[in-house]
Amino acid sequence: MVQNIQDRGPRQPETKPASGAAAGAPAAAQINEALLRRFDVSGPRYTSYPTADRFVEAFTIEQYQQALAQRAGGSQVGGNTPLSLYVHIPFCESVCYYCACNKVITKHHDRATEYLQALVTEMDLTLEHLGRGAAVSQLHLGGGSPTFLSDAELSQLMQAMLERFRLAPGAEVSIEVDPRTVSVERLAHLRQLGFNRLSFGVQDFDPEVQKAVHRQQSYESVEALMVSARSLGFESTNVDLIYGLPLQTPESFARTIEQVGALKPDRIALYGYAHLPQRFKPQRRINEAELPVAGDKITMLAAAISGFERHGYSYIGMDHFALASDSLAVAKRQGRLHRNFQGYSTQPDCDLIALGVSAIGRVGASYSQNAKTLDEYYDALNQGQLPIQRGLALTRDDIARRAVIMALMCQGRLEFESIELAHLLSFEQYFKPEMERIRELAEQGLVVLEPGAIQVTPMGWYFVRAVAMVFDRYLQADRSRERFSRII
Repeated sequence: MVQNIQDRGPRQPETKPASGAAAGAPAAAQINEALLRRFDVSGPRYTSYPTADRFVEAFTIEQYQQALAQRAGGSQVGGNTPLSLYVHIPFCESVCYYCACNKVITKHHDRATEYLQALVTEMDLTLEHLGRGAAVSQLHLGGGSPTFLSDAELSQLMQAMLERFRLAPGAEVSIEVDPRTVSVERLAHLRQLGFNRLSFGVQDFDPEVQKAVHRQQSYESVEALMVSARSLGFESTNVDLIYGLPLQTPESFARTIEQVGALKPDRIALYGYAHLPQRFKPQRRINEAELPVAGDKITMLAAAISGFERHGYSYIGMDHFALASDSLAVAKRQGRLHRNFQGYSTQPDCDLIALGVSAIGRVGASYSQNAKTLDEYYDALNQGQLPIQRGLALTRDDIARRAVIMALMCQGRLEFESIELAHLLSFEQYFKPEMERIRELAEQGLVVLEPGAIQVTPMGWYFVRAVAMVFDRYLQADRSRERFSRII
């Protein structure tokens, strides 16, 4: 949301605390209006640090090529570890009003032909510096809607990638699925191609909410696909949900929680809706007066945590749940959880090769992003150039702060000694101003300060982005945060 809750007139929440807390997050009942006013601010989701809005066009194609070459030559840390590979498919047949992804709305499926040819060109240009046959432990097709592609086109794309990269044993091969665009037969084809993980975009099962965001699909259709996915042998299924959508209420969202719990996906991604209509045109079709207020969003989140835990899920962190037996939950218990541009992950902190329009990758101590429009993307490739448009070479300070922020976001606990040994600094001296602000958060009950450690409290998990923001040097220097979504 853009406005503060005190500006919302008659829809301002009552001063009573939010309810519906779970055993894993009992502090929701302690969250009152004062805390909401103080911490319902704009802030990053920290799928990276520094965040993508800090990328600069001064970052050159040559810098990216050098990073690829250094990895290929084994001269960078982790150069021999398997890669993560992300491919962005931007096309969708219809627009979902809440969407903030880079997408192209079209019913002309022939547009995919040129795009697939461009992806192959980009792969070949990348491999000139990286080398062929690099091992990949995680391959993900996102969008847009990857299932916009036909079965034949998906086969063509997978064949092109497998001719150039090598899947490591046990690799995660996943694809985002729009339930409205697939059938049981299409799921069988995906399984035949080697996909072993599916992510279904659901968002909400309430018909009125679906109508308000222009994405209508029945519970029964999703249920049928989930049953088929299991029978076909997919190793993992994920369901994406969003709370904070127009016309959602704690009561209506509780019904969706129970329906998703009955489907029993292996993982659930639960995102807070980011209403930024000044940046994302489709969101201008949403009636802002119909958006739930911060107090109701806290109630929805607390009820989701409670409901999913009743159904056997572990609360991984800010936006993920997983069955206790799932590898994500195991990684959280063992302290091996990571966070990347797709959210929480079991993969080590590995390099990410990103292909396609607007795709963001990471190689070594650098981030890079491709051109954001198809015209610019195609133009670069037609000139024989990688479509890198901007990026960032990380400094020593960036790398240290990234480690701090990811520890807080992934584990909810930060051990000073681990940062000191890895980055050769004295934590309390290096982060002296930040520790002053952390003490203020401790007084608010968001963290506990222990000798040599910071522990996020159950209540603090609701505001973990605010805790991480303390260590964001760029954000502390720049108070203009309207580019980010609200924390609640």
